[in-house]
Amino acid sequence: MTQGIGQQSLHADMNAGRHSLVSGLSPKLGGLDEGPDPHALLEASLVACTILTLQLYANHKQWDLGSITVDAHIESETKEGTRLLRTIRFGKELPSKQVERLTEIANKCPIHNLLVGKVDITTSVLLDARK
Repeated sequence: MTQGIGQQSLHADMNAGRHSLVSGLSPKLGGLDEGPDPHALLEASLVACTILTLQLYANHKQWDLGSITVDAHIESETKEGTRLLRTIRFGKELPSKQVERLTEIANKCPIHNLLVGKVDITTSVLLDARK
């Protein structure tokens, strides 16, 4: 579970397990740019998941991919849908069949599946956070 707290500034301190994260907004939006904004965190989740999924698969197959570089960018977003662009680069030349398979694997990473699936969010509001 990830938990966060915001005080009066445009800043969120979060804990994901034993790891601390921070998110903020740019000065243009009234923030102090103390950390990535929520959109960048979403992009980072896709990047991390893609890299880790590909590394796990490559380790299982004993494939040397060299480095894996992934870029993700939210190209557009509306209530009807969002378009993300993801680019993957490997540090070594790979056979086309291997690249094909790695693309299939990247498209199966858990965050990719979460983002392309139907998501329902249930929100509850507690009036006194101390309880």
